Amino acid sequence: MFKQYILSKIMLCLCLALSTGQALANLSANDLKKFGDKAELRFATVSNFGQEGTFDALVTVNNHSAIALPKGKANWKIYIHSVKRILSTSSTELTFKRLQGDLYEIAPTDAFQGLMPGKTLGFPYKARGHIVSYSDFMPRAFIANTAGEYAVFANTDTEDLTQFIDPFTRPEQLLRFDTPKDLYSVVTTTSRYESNLAVNLSDATAETAKIVPTPKTVTYSKGSANINHEWSIIEVGGLAFEADYLQQRLRDSGLLLNKGIKNSSHKNRFIELTIDKKIAKTEAYELNITSEKVVISATSPAGVFYGVQSFLSLLPAEKSATQQIPALRVFDEPRAGWRGMHYDLARNFHGKDAVMELIEQMGRYKLNKLHLHLTEDEGWRIEIPGLPELTGVGAFRCFDLTETRCLMPQLGSGPDKASAGNGYLTAADFTEIIKYAAQRHIDVIPEIDMPGHSRAAIKSMEARYKKLIAEGKKEDAGRYLLSDPKDQSQYLTVQSYSDNSVNVCLPSTYAFIEKVTYELQQMYRKAGQKLTVFHMGGDEVGVGSWTQSPACNELFANSENGVSGVADLKPYFVQRIAEITNKRGLDLMGWEDGLMYDPNNTFNREQLVNKRVIANAWDNIWEAGVADRAHRLANNGYDVVISGATHLYFDHPHEPHANERGYHWATRYIDIAKVFGFMPDNLYANADRTFIGGEISNLNALVGRILPPLEKPEHVLGMQGQVWTETIRTKSQLQTMIFPRVIALAERAWFKAPWEGNPVNTQARDAEWKTFAATLVTKELPKLEQSGLAFYLPPPGAIRIDNTLKANTSLPGLTIEFSLDGGKSWSPYQQNTSIDDGAIHLRSRLNSVVSATAILH
Repeated sequence: MFKQYILSKIMLCLCLALSTGQALANLSANDLKKFGDKAELRFATVSNFGQEGTFDALVTVNNHSAIALPKGKANWKIYIHSVKRILSTSSTELTFKRLQGDLYEIAPTDAFQGLMPGKTLGFPYKARGHIVSYSDFMPRAFIANTAGEYAVFANTDTEDLTQFIDPFTRPEQLLRFDTPKDLYSVVTTTSRYESNLAVNLSDATAETAKIVPTPKTVTYSKGSANINHEWSIIEVGGLAFEADYLQQRLRDSGLLLNKGIKNSSHKNRFIELTIDKKIAKTEAYELNITSEKVVISATSPAGVFYGVQSFLSLLPAEKSATQQIPALRVFDEPRAGWRGMHYDLARNFHGKDAVMELIEQMGRYKLNKLHLHLTEDEGWRIEIPGLPELTGVGAFRCFDLTETRCLMPQLGSGPDKASAGNGYLTAADFTEIIKYAAQRHIDVIPEIDMPGHSRAAIKSMEARYKKLIAEGKKEDAGRYLLSDPKDQSQYLTVQSYSDNSVNVCLPSTYAFIEKVTYELQQMYRKAGQKLTVFHMGGDEVGVGSWTQSPACNELFANSENGVSGVADLKPYFVQRIAEITNKRGLDLMGWEDGLMYDPNNTFNREQLVNKRVIANAWDNIWEAGVADRAHRLANNGYDVVISGATHLYFDHPHEPHANERGYHWATRYIDIAKVFGFMPDNLYANADRTFIGGEISNLNALVGRILPPLEKPEHVLGMQGQVWTETIRTKSQLQTMIFPRVIALAERAWFKAPWEGNPVNTQARDAEWKTFAATLVTKELPKLEQSGLAFYLPPPGAIRIDNTLKANTSLPGLTIEFSLDGGKSWSPYQQNTSIDDGAIHLRSRLNSVVSATAILH
């Protein structure tokens, strides 16, 4: 009886402890779930004005649950994502540990005082860099126990970042640094209004006859073509896709036209697609519109396709069964052969449809190169037959720190394998993408990023190795291994990885590349196409890679291979890749730093056997003095694609404001006008502002030397926009970063404007921008909306004069709405609207698409 009595008392005490929130020694899966559902984890920027190059931040956990965290060390740990490298904490109760990349583990010490219900836990930390926008913090923090059970903090499991990030209000939160002074002012509703005045005070209107991108020459005639169902589409044969495409696009515009092969019976009004070998250049075309017929002619289907796009560009956004098109004649050809868009689907995967929708819009604006960044540290996104681990492990992130089932969580993916950013393209998907792109005369350039940025591949092949070793298949296990267990090299990359460099001294590394290249070629062949360019990546290899590798020391000992030390290993790797790709008939491509020993010296071009070796010239922070790499590479015989980060990285914010998504390491913002004004043929003339925001008047004086001129312009192939996806987890977010900036990119890649001289005619440029901006609002953005795409609209600017509201936007013609009740109800703004005192919410609108809200206090 006594024993039973004592037992009942113990059980009663335990129940009371549970009901009053008394801490448990260990947390079960159920405890974690209850805690994660109710406890609130928050991030805050404390100050960017501390020690130079660092900022202070705070993680707090407000325990609104009935579960208490016990005193002292216990079986729980909290995991957060921080893309800014955490350096230290002043906490004595909690420690932090960087696992890899942006994943950090926060654990209790013996001094931890516990966290009872209703109490708050603080973790102050110092990190590298600065944080000035919500998207610099990552969602989906979680708590886990030592058994591998976990629960996501529910308030962080969202893309509404304000749910777990404290507001940015003070200068030390909004500005990046104060030593030196941050010269990029954070935009306000009032400053927006002032900066928008120039484009709004103009009488510029959209040109209804404007073709986007602008043709080389246009001659207008009297009259017009009134196109309706009585017209037909005819083609000479061999242009079936272009004819079908035109018919479908016209149907989308409300026009129902029949189509057929050209013959003598076509005496009525028609749109004719024809091949004309007298037009010399492959992508050139002629478009002739009269009241009786439309003739689109070119020497190739690609040229005909571009002529079709110009004809369609003349159509208004409004659907109608009759469309009036002005009579005109166009003779057109592109300024550049390479008109590209790079899309990183490796860091965060957004599905096959996101790729297909991007391709469709690229075709409409005459872009012809889709550079797909398929592999990264955070994910491998392309199925390779025979190597299932690449996608089985490498395409998913989850809470498996052994990384035998998946990669560890990164970039706000959280612990669940099914959460945003995970997934891959099957071989069939990729074949479909290649075919779809080829129909629109777009080449798909696959990038397999090596030897750096390769963690997903390395970990996948290690998982394969362990599995096959366990099965007793030792020889097969090591066939495609990319890492050496005996390698003790130490390094830390910009993205905080210490294990993402492929070992370039292992024969199995090159067997892996042979295998992947072979399978990629097979996918292109199945699509009826030919792989012509292999992109090897090559950038940002961690300094210190391979310095303690026994395999590399063996390579150095062999005096016959020309590799004497670590500095020879990158060019050795590139030479080996060059040999592999050249035997397969491929050109080789890489990021600029992957083809250079240092900022000034390129690898010897003669040692790379490919007919063409192409470099993406990307690193152009002007004062760093490396913007001349594009010229150095071209002058040394490399082909170059201008990809400058200060103007062409669409993962940067649209404007300097905390609400804007994106990184800001190259520049504080990139708006549409900045892309429109970029001059790929006059590289140094694009130097506008330094990283801190100072105006640049003399670039040579800024860098302290004369920058090398371009001596071999024939090696500059064209230009390319880039979107990296560290902060982009959904398809909608992706499209909002790309569109409509990609339209301005297409304008500059296709058409060289008269104002692009030396010196630049800024007055003419600004006048052209006003017309272009008006055309975007009138025609191009509505067409994007009709295609079901998300796109960015700039928030309005506004001022209050007495009781009068004045508002404008940087894209004139957008509807402006205002709210006096905090956004509950909205009214259309009209000039000189009368308002009372109090905060006014404003937003831009184009049909169903609205901008972020601006507030005028």
